Amino acid sequence: MGDHSLRPAETRAQDDDFIAQCSLETLRDRLPLVWPISDGVPPSPKTSYRSHYVYQGWEDLNDPATWEHLSDFDLLLRLIDFSPLRDVLAERLGWTSAKGQVPFDPVSILLLIGWRIVNGWRRSELLRKIHDPRYADYARLFGFADGVFPTEGGLRYWLTTLGRHSQNGDTVTVQLDDDRLTEIAFEVLNDLIAQSVALLLDAGFITPEAWQEALICPDGMIHDAASRLNCGSVTNTCYQPTSLDHPRPCPAQEKGLRGCDCDTLECASVCRRATPRDPQARFIRYRGSNQADSDDEAKHTHQGEPRYGYVSLPLLLADPTRRFHIILMDHFSPASARQEAPFAAQLLRLPSLYPSLHVKDVAGDAAFSYYCALRVIRQVLGARRVTDLRAHDTDRDEAGWPLRGYDDQGRPVCTFGYPFTSNGFDFVKHRHKWFCGRACQNGGEPVVAIEDLPDHPSECPYLLTDTDYGQILNVGFSFDSDGSCRLVRDVAVGSPTWKRLYHRARNASESRNATFQRWGLKRLPVYSEPRAKAFIFLADVWANLSTLARLVREATAATGG
Repeated sequence: MGDHSLRPAETRAQDDDFIAQCSLETLRDRLPLVWPISDGVPPSPKTSYRSHYVYQGWEDLNDPATWEHLSDFDLLLRLIDFSPLRDVLAERLGWTSAKGQVPFDPVSILLLIGWRIVNGWRRSELLRKIHDPRYADYARLFGFADGVFPTEGGLRYWLTTLGRHSQNGDTVTVQLDDDRLTEIAFEVLNDLIAQSVALLLDAGFITPEAWQEALICPDGMIHDAASRLNCGSVTNTCYQPTSLDHPRPCPAQEKGLRGCDCDTLECASVCRRATPRDPQARFIRYRGSNQADSDDEAKHTHQGEPRYGYVSLPLLLADPTRRFHIILMDHFSPASARQEAPFAAQLLRLPSLYPSLHVKDVAGDAAFSYYCALRVIRQVLGARRVTDLRAHDTDRDEAGWPLRGYDDQGRPVCTFGYPFTSNGFDFVKHRHKWFCGRACQNGGEPVVAIEDLPDHPSECPYLLTDTDYGQILNVGFSFDSDGSCRLVRDVAVGSPTWKRLYHRARNASESRNATFQRWGLKRLPVYSEPRAKAFIFLADVWANLSTLARLVREATAATGG
């Protein structure tokens, strides 16, 4: 896996296979990398555009001096031919007819918005720059000509339309912890992310080991809404009309807070303390932990960082050999929405979106350690569960551990209070093997002190077995004793393997979050859920492409080019 005392870029610079596969010298015969699209994408119904993107070539990369002033975005414009995206975007924008106004080429708009995303600019700054003669080369590369550029309203409309067409009616059925079924809408903008992944995969940037023994890392990032918070209790009812006959309820006053009486003309259509430009945004207090149990819930109600907005829930793939990650898919919802069902829905869609991907491990925090997610990881994907543990009141009752058969870390405990030892995971029979090793006879200490119990319980029937393993347990999807899977993990919690996988997943998540913060996406630069959703999904695409550009740059530099 390389020397982890080195930075990832330093590790890659010592990887001969990486340099051989990802440098410009190797890619030269394959350039440009043509944007991959799936079969069955209908041609755009539009016959003319106000701009027209045409790939401009890569030959200037042969001059070493060119690399000195090229950003990763500039490099992508030379490495990739985005032309096939025209039909994909036309479908995503809902275009079905050649009638109507002549639009801009959707590829031109995509590149223009991508330029904005990777530089963290506001929309007004973006338009000032594209109108500036100093950036005429970008206008030409994007396909704009004769000083004809989109307006602020045009860009808003484009993002809004893309976001509103992000769902086509396809849903994924998820079984919740209480056995209820819920339908989660699938975001078709994930197709754009999947196509960016295919670009990296087909060009050899992702190692075969990372793809065939995949480590999937779910995460959540809160994005503050562009609207400023006025009331933390805002709900759907705050956006409904009010009248004397049908007064609008105030969720804040129901909680004993000041709220709003909504008795003025200003509140007739929408509560004046709501945010009509972000009606789906919601308030939460983020504590950075999922471990507070029910007894502590009231105590923690007023603790944590106040956030108002939305949350993105990406699935990441970590490449442990080359030490980078890519985004496989995403989900976007109000910040207060539950995360486990959308996460399970994304896992259920993985095989159809990436048929050749084989998932070996799924590692994430406790927000994803609910039955619906654990079941999909284990029973549908056949992968190991390496998600963090979700606490419960019963875990504090140490005296009950021998009765239920496991401790608060999911480690089996025998009747006499001694812990079992992990003997690894059986990938054929899909079960975690444990053995007691006669700990009571070999100096082991019980994890639970049981009164009137001798140090060496002679009543144990496993003291006389023929092997040194003593009692052997095979834990499958759940514990046999109580049928619970909440603490069942397929890698022993706290073991070196657990720490390696979990820390690798956290590094991937933190890297994506750091990139988005650098691009100014901790607070969204656009209003409304459809526009914000489209912006975040496009940012995911450009995050993957920026990784591609960075890898090419590093590999080429390592060759002396």
